[in-house]
Amino acid sequence: MTDDRPPLTEAAKRALAEAEARRKAAQQTEPLPPEEGGRAGPEPVRYGDWEVNGIATDF
Repeated sequence: MTDDRPPLTEAAKRALAEAEARRKAAQQTEPLPPEEGGRAGPEPVRYGDWEVNGIATDF
């Protein structure tokens, strides 16, 4: 398979190198500790609704 794309510019090469450095730095961070006293079940912000005493509300 031949690559018909033009060569990358210097700015594109710098951007790719910076992105790779950010990905590596993000992998080296320590995970957050678990929440204490939080709600049970799936994260309500992720699913767009909150449930309190059996009543679902959304914002």
